[in-house]
Amino acid sequence: MRRDLANPRLLRVLNERRLLDQLHEHGPASRADLAKSTGLSKPTVSAALAGLAEDGLVHLVGEVSGRPGPVSSLYDVNAASTHVAGIDIGRDWIRVAVADLRGAFAGRTDGRNTARTSAELAALVGELAGAAAREAEVEWRSITCAVVGSPGVYDPVRGGLDFAPNLPGPPDLADRLHAALGVDLVIENDINLAAVGEHAHGAGRGKANFALVSIGTGVGMGIVINGELYVGARGAAGEVSYIPAADDPLTGPPAQDADPFTHGATEAATSAPGVVRAARAAGLELETAREVFAAAAEGNEAARSVVEAEGRRIGGLLVAVAAVLDPEVIVLSGGVGRNLDLLGASVERRIAELGPLRPRVVASALGDSGVLLGAVAHAKSRAWDLIFDARKH
Repeated sequence: MRRDLANPRLLRVLNERRLLDQLHEHGPASRADLAKSTGLSKPTVSAALAGLAEDGLVHLVGEVSGRPGPVSSLYDVNAASTHVAGIDIGRDWIRVAVADLRGAFAGRTDGRNTARTSAELAALVGELAGAAAREAEVEWRSITCAVVGSPGVYDPVRGGLDFAPNLPGPPDLADRLHAALGVDLVIENDINLAAVGEHAHGAGRGKANFALVSIGTGVGMGIVINGELYVGARGAAGEVSYIPAADDPLTGPPAQDADPFTHGATEAATSAPGVVRAARAAGLELETAREVFAAAAEGNEAARSVVEAEGRRIGGLLVAVAAVLDPEVIVLSGGVGRNLDLLGASVERRIAELGPLRPRVVASALGDSGVLLGAVAHAKSRAWDLIFDARKH
């Protein structure tokens, strides 16, 4: 017999985890139903439920009558027993949500990102986190786990963020966030978390293999393979902003002023700032990509040409994604990417020109909440692990 399975405490915790996973996934159940669904004996289920109830992790939520035999008590996860937090750090906005163990938001605060230094950014995140906790009526220090979604790739060994040119320097944001928040903290690429959010709540739900391509202030991709987030050997999988941008007579050459070591050629041409540069080159005095798409929707021919070229660039990128990953679906998100109503025709035409690959492309329906939903989902999963790690000792 394995030594760990001979440990009574560990066996108890494993049984408790099996019951909680069942309740979390399927909702309230009686002792008899839990014994049947988990394969555990009724005495084992009763003992495990008693321990979980004593610690506030499960509670009685009702009774089942009308069956042969005595009335059965219904148990469920006490989702409010523990809270987690998700944090989305974008160039323009910071979003913080405090949620229960089922991922339901109990408090949320969004604020403009006005920070010019990493110190200001960490302080602002801390203020918004405190406000979200107050709305949820919990103490921030009681948060079991917080997950931060940020541009770039976090190096846990060095403790720094790479590939994050859109964040203010100096590059010590990770350390400052740990100090400002003071709880168990995970830092993850924001687009990876958007893919997690899409897998849990959006167009990736039920899909074992899909990709989320975000085109907004920057360009990035989150990858789900066999139902799990794939980040690569060093966390840089999906950094498609660094794919070389090919010359095309209808899209134009890569931006001549693009620094391939900062933003990458694809990001320089395809992101929101690239759309604005293209619009100005076409004689349009517009300030944002949103304005460019609005003008195209109103029938402005110059803006429509800019959008057509943008769609072709995106189509080329999606063919590259499909050739490498062969996903069930590619979800487009971000301030630019989700305009599939305007981009869709040119994206499809470009895909058709480039060969036989025909990826299914859909727009994200999660809006600005995708990263936040993914961060909460990740934090919730980690919280369960932390809870049961503590129960082993």
